[in-house]
Amino acid sequence: MKKWKNVVVSPDTTILQTIEVIDRHSLQIALVADEHGRLQGTVTDGDIRRGILRGIPLDKPVSTVMNRDPYVAGAGESIGEIRSRMIARKLRHIPVVDEQYRIIDLYMYDEFEADHKKENWVVLMAGGLGTRLRPLTDHSPKPLLRVGDKPILETILLKFAEYNFERFFLSVNYKAEQIKNYFRDGAKWGVSIEYLEESKRLGTAGALSLLPGIPDKPLIVMNGDLLTKVNFDQLLEFHESNGLPATMCVREFQHQIPYGVVKAEEHRLVDIVEKPVHSYFVNAGIYVLSPEVLRLIPHDTYYDMTTLFETLIRENLGAGIFPIREYWRDIGRMSDFEKANMDYEGEFA
Repeated sequence: MKKWKNVVVSPDTTILQTIEVIDRHSLQIALVADEHGRLQGTVTDGDIRRGILRGIPLDKPVSTVMNRDPYVAGAGESIGEIRSRMIARKLRHIPVVDEQYRIIDLYMYDEFEADHKKENWVVLMAGGLGTRLRPLTDHSPKPLLRVGDKPILETILLKFAEYNFERFFLSVNYKAEQIKNYFRDGAKWGVSIEYLEESKRLGTAGALSLLPGIPDKPLIVMNGDLLTKVNFDQLLEFHESNGLPATMCVREFQHQIPYGVVKAEEHRLVDIVEKPVHSYFVNAGIYVLSPEVLRLIPHDTYYDMTTLFETLIRENLGAGIFPIREYWRDIGRMSDFEKANMDYEGEFA
């Protein structure tokens, strides 16, 4: 059976079931077809995450989030023609259909690439003091604290390496020599590591001004105290498809008010909502920045990532958000550190 047949779903398949299909296979897409095999639409991870941002429940049919007018190729087109069109239109997938619009194949741009190593740079912020994790951080920088059988930062590095990233920059300050002595040039992991050494604290974005130049492709910036199973291929594709200069990963956070909330009109009681739950998206500490954004960051000056995004918004340059639905934990407090150690074997071992 051809691989594409594994990712065909019906229009009434739920979004959650479609997520499972996409995650189970390596094609990063689902094809929505009717009972005769005729293409009705396509669904990528980005389509689903945009649906989540619109508040569409995961038990709704996938037809509510699918692209109903996908770009397709005809049965008689050559591979060269299809590849050229994918490059010109920046497409990762093109379904091939016959005259009755029945699916007969699926082309993926990755199949045309001879080298799957990514040219995107990755910057890992590893210079924090880890104050809330004292006394553990009195003698060790937080990124070198062990979660499971290895340091937090090593788990992060290995996760990026799984997605074929190979050029890394570690921003270091507090106990920098320990981090440099552990990771050295990255050869042990088959990657290249360079260091951005902060002579003073530069914030979560200021260290980017120490990069050796402006990259050719979007770069990923991530805090060095996060454990996550986010799909970095899907993150990059989401960023590039939105056409915005920066993307912030966000995580849903729910807060339950432990009382009955009273609604009133002047002196009259009109309703009581018992222990309501409020849901918010919060900053998850992972970002994708297009190269031109780096020019906005002042050199050798304290500058936070939130300030950078506020600048993008204020100057109408635009910024996107990518909702993380995978495992994610910020190891900022002792309780988070302990929970991460309990999670580690099931999620990362």
